Amino acid sequence: MEYGYFFTGFPGFICNQLIREVLKRNELNGIVYVLVLQSMMDKAVKERQAIISELGLKDEAFVIIEGDITQPSLMIAKDNLEWLNEKVTHVFHLAAIYDLAVPRDIAFTINVTGTKNVNILVKGLTHLQRYVYFSTAYVVGKREGTLYETELIRPGSFKNHYEETKYEAEVLVDKLKEEIPITIIRPGIVKGHSQTGETIKFDGPYFMMNFLERLRFLPLLPKLGKGEAFVNLVPIDYIIQATTYLSFLEKGAGKTYHLTDPHPYRAVEIYSFLMLELMNKKPKGTLPLSVGKWFLSIKPLRKYLGVEKEALDYFTWLGYFDCTQALNDLKGSGIECPDFKAGLKPMTSFYLKQKDNPKYHIQIL
Repeated sequence: MEYGYFFTGFPGFICNQLIREVLKRNELNGIVYVLVLQSMMDKAVKERQAIISELGLKDEAFVIIEGDITQPSLMIAKDNLEWLNEKVTHVFHLAAIYDLAVPRDIAFTINVTGTKNVNILVKGLTHLQRYVYFSTAYVVGKREGTLYETELIRPGSFKNHYEETKYEAEVLVDKLKEEIPITIIRPGIVKGHSQTGETIKFDGPYFMMNFLERLRFLPLLPKLGKGEAFVNLVPIDYIIQATTYLSFLEKGAGKTYHLTDPHPYRAVEIYSFLMLELMNKKPKGTLPLSVGKWFLSIKPLRKYLGVEKEALDYFTWLGYFDCTQALNDLKGSGIECPDFKAGLKPMTSFYLKQKDNPKYHIQIL
């Protein structure tokens, strides 16, 4: 039977890269179906054409379906649902809101209700071979210590509504593991491509670079707190390659994978690496994190610095992701997470080229 790949989250950067990798891995066999919001249709049409041209696909091998995961039946017309139920073999659910500062009601509607609706669609697919759900390693909330892929434990609290709603959504998917073949992907904090530095937005570690760039005029810059926490940064190319491999690996069904850096660096090390690369300086002194949070509680200051105040919570959170299951199942594939320092120059070079381009900067509220 011909493969039918159904994706949510198109034309997002991770989704469009994953589509390319899935098609290449399967020698362009199969038809791609992407669910697209009406408001994203123009961008989706352009990205579809780019993929068709790049891979030499036939026009009918890439189908755009207008819809919305937050609506019943994903707002897909009934006749379209009927033929999708017969055609789709693999579902990749990536659509979500990833902003750390997102209000709870918006996060819940998109991340939880949206996933519930996708689950209903998936359960009706006649020829389903794999349902791949993109979660996050940070469903652990404020739990600390060593955190395992085999666990899905509700923490006492979460650092933000993004974490909470992604946890709730993963619970919904995890419950279906006994009924259908599911692979859950939990990435760390996604950064740009390890070789090209390309990314779609400047968040996560790029907040550090915004901070350093805006304050580079100062004669010295201190560290922010002790910075003892491990910050798990993972390049997009590792996420894409590992996800594709594990999604078609027979023993990957029924498993959850931490696609995290097995050898992460501490926050203070990453901050120092970035400062040296961007400014050829080393940090001097220490600014208490409480003072940093106070500064970022002032809206004009955090907008000027280009830093979400919620990001500072990851400088003090003492969790460590065990990724043994992912590493074991990736053995023999040639797919490994590159060392953060190996991708440092491409990362900073891309940032410096695009630092004045507003399309890469997220809105700081």
